[in-house]
Amino acid sequence: MLDEEAVEYAREHERSTGRVLAVDTRHGEGAGPSEPLGPPGPPRGGRWGGRLLNTAVALCVLTVLVHAVLVFLHVAPANVISQRYARQVNAWVYPLFEQNWRLFAPDPDSVNRTISARTAHTARDGSVQVGPWTDLTSTDVSAIEHSAFPSHTSQNMLRRSWTSYVEVLGGDDVPRSERAVMMQRYLRNIAAARMADLNGKPFENIQLRVVTVPVAAPGAAGDDRRPAPAQTRLLPWWKVGSDASEGK
Repeated sequence: MLDEEAVEYAREHERSTGRVLAVDTRHGEGAGPSEPLGPPGPPRGGRWGGRLLNTAVALCVLTVLVHAVLVFLHVAPANVISQRYARQVNAWVYPLFEQNWRLFAPDPDSVNRTISARTAHTARDGSVQVGPWTDLTSTDVSAIEHSAFPSHTSQNMLRRSWTSYVEVLGGDDVPRSERAVMMQRYLRNIAAARMADLNGKPFENIQLRVVTVPVAAPGAAGDDRRPAPAQTRLLPWWKVGSDASEGK
């Protein structure tokens, strides 16, 4: 009877409290319900899921901190740390996280610049056919004018690729760093894609010509405001891939 009473007591306790009692029926008279069992622990899969989540959060926080430190060293004035780790900082920042202050301190161009391109194609008989010069800048300008929502690509892609090219390579067109090689390929690919869209003819080589005309200083009047002489820079011929030359 004691065993039956213990079992009934355990069932009643489970219904009222939601906790399960372990009943010891191995002994005879005097045996009763044992101490209540505690709540079951979390499943094994739940523990692993929590650890993975904590690890992912920690990695995200660490990445954000490293990114903030590297970008700070990039935009901060030159110092011992930024100069010592300049290679690591530049490898992280360029080309996706490049920073500048033009939003807060705009520096408008003081020159009028025209970028033109021409292509060369080798025919089956071995003759080289050189096409005429195409004004790429005027194509961008025509896409911007009289447009309520001008494309950011038309406004900045070709212009910024050229200014970045000059900043890195200077005036000799010989890349001396990985960034210089990247900027040279970037400018070449933009020009090749534009020419493929405009002409639609196959080509294997492309050449750029940049004509720069300084803007006259304000305040000059009459004959004193003479047009500044134009500066023409002719870049070397560059080999392009078949995907760009075929307009794909």
